[in-house]
Formats: sequence, C-alpha cells, structure tokens
Amino acid sequence: MEIFHIVGARPNFMKVAPVMEALSDYQNVSQVLVHTGQHYDANMSDIFFDQLGLPRPDINLEAGSGSHAQQTAQIMVRFEEVVKRELPGLVLVYGDVNSTVAAALVSAKLQIPVGHVEAGLRSFDRKMPEEINRLVTDQISDLLFTPSVDGDRNLLREGVSPEKIHFVGNVMIDTLVRLLPTAERIWPAIHTRLNLNGKYALVTLHRPSNVDSPAGLMPITEVLRDICKDLQVLFPVHPRTRQKLSECGISLDHPNLLVMEPVGYIEFLALQHHAAMVITDSGGIQEETTFLNIPCLTLRDNTERPVTITLGTNVLIGSDMDRLKTEIYNILEGRSKAGQVPPLWDGRAACRIAEIVAARESFR
Repeated sequence: MEIFHIVGARPNFMKVAPVMEALSDYQNVSQVLVHTGQHYDANMSDIFFDQLGLPRPDINLEAGSGSHAQQTAQIMVRFEEVVKRELPGLVLVYGDVNSTVAAALVSAKLQIPVGHVEAGLRSFDRKMPEEINRLVTDQISDLLFTPSVDGDRNLLREGVSPEKIHFVGNVMIDTLVRLLPTAERIWPAIHTRLNLNGKYALVTLHRPSNVDSPAGLMPITEVLRDICKDLQVLFPVHPRTRQKLSECGISLDHPNLLVMEPVGYIEFLALQHHAAMVITDSGGIQEETTFLNIPCLTLRDNTERPVTITLGTNVLIGSDMDRLKTEIYNILEGRSKAGQVPPLWDGRAACRIAEIVAARESFR
C-alpha cells in the first residue's frame, strides 16, 4: 500500500515526522512525501526537514505564494497530475493549511481515500480561512484522526460516520517529546548567545487580524515595548509580520526587546520551555505550551483548540490590550493559570495512527 503524505507549511512538518517514522515499521506500507511548496523560505521550511529527521521530499510541487484561491488552485492542478500518474492507496493530509484542503479535494474527486491528521478542530469562526479548510477536509475524508475529544464531538455533530473517527491524541506532542531532550542540550548555548539575563516573554505573531493593519499591530507592539521595563521580550518575526511592520512604519527598537529571524523547531522549543510566558496567535504553540506547562496568552478571539483552555495553560486575550497587560503581570507575580496535559498527549499518537492505517489492507 503506497501512502502519500502532503505537507506544505511549517506546522505540517512537525505532524508528519512521527507518522512517517511510525509507519516505517510496517512492511506492507511504502511512503511518498509530497511538499506542495506553500512555504518555500529556507527558515520556514528547509531547516525543519533537517531538524526533524525528515527525508527530503520525493515530490515538490513548487506552488509558491499567492491569494488563497491562487495558491489552492496551483496545488490542485499540480497535485492532480501526480495522483493520476502514481495512484496512491491513501493520501494523508495534515492540519488546516491550503495544502491540506487542496490535496484532499483532488484525492476525493479521483476516488483516492483521504486520511486527515488533526481532524475535528473548530474555532466556529468562518472568517478564518483555516476554518473553511478544516470543515471541507473533514467532510471528504475517509479516516479522521482527532487530537482531543472535542474533535470527536464536532465531527459527530456535523454528521460524520462514527466508524471514520479515531481519537488518537496529538502528533505535535509526539515530536515535542522526542526532541525536547535535544532542545535542552542546546539551551545553554542559546542562553549565552542571546544574553538572556532573567525572565523573558516569547512572542509570535502572524495572523492577518493582528498584523495586517496598524490598528491591529500597533497596540500589540506598544504593550511589548511597555513590558520591556520588567522583562526581556524575544520576538522571532515571521516574514509576513516583518513586512507589515515595515509597511506600517512601526519600530521595535528597545534594548530589552530582541527582534530575531525565525528559528528552527528545536531552538524554538528550547525558548518555549524556559520562557516565563508565551504571547502568540499560533494554534500549535497553544498546544505545546499546554504540554510544557508554560503560561500562554493567545491574541485571538477564539481557538480551535479549546482543550488548551479547559485543561491547559492557555488564556484567550482577543484584542483587549489592557487584559493582556493584566495577565502578563499576573504571571510575573506568580498568579499564572494552572494546567494539565490532555488525554493521549503522550508521545504515542503516531503509533496509533500507524496501527489503524496498516491494519487496512486496502482502502479501495
């Protein structure tokens, strides 16, 4: 049985790595890694193959950037040619990016079975392009691997057949568990190189609602500069965010605010593990901080990962900058939210996926 794994953006790489490794133990399975080229910057893509121990892609569609429609269409056109030629037995898609829904649509129309890793997550906000990708992908997938029990409930409510749904846990945590010891080994060198001298906040921003206009971006950067009097702020800047900062004429010049290029997964994991707090709008980071028991302040009005709030360390801030400052100082004064690790976030999610997939002699 030949399985195609579809990746295209940074979060996909952390999810596919443990699944490919787990499936490599099964002799009846061959694997092909397809990179759509959705992320093509070396700091956002190439470095992750090296650090995660992923093989180089067997196929690179080189779709590149563009509007959501342009990018999705490019991936579909190029992926269709590959699928018609290779006729895989199963296509596994990951997460909620444009590559995910594009590959799922092509496969479903060509009667190729689709498995969705990280199925069932919902923000209930259709203004988010990722929510549309999640909804469409789950409706046309044959196997739905959910990371948390709310995913099962969402799928059942949407009419997905129960036999398609498999609660397996969080594959992102598999990668974190495997590489955390490596992150700890390099931590002393990172600490020295960045000249860290006490508590620090780690910041990531990339969502359009936060970075695409001065009205969204400026209040956040004002808070970051303001808290620099009490702790260091580390800000690895996403290429999209760096461009918007320049276009808006926003300066982040402050001796306690370290603006950095994007870093590799292992370096970022080390920075997360030792942070006093993480301020973010990323979905995956909400999960990682929950597992690491690091306070997380999320600059969004909603999240498709509610388990990080109900069980974990995550607090939704929205666009309320007064609340952001209040929560920052709550953490600094020892009043951070307590959390616990959700069920099946144990580093074995990929093994469960592999068992389910390999037990199927054929998906046709």
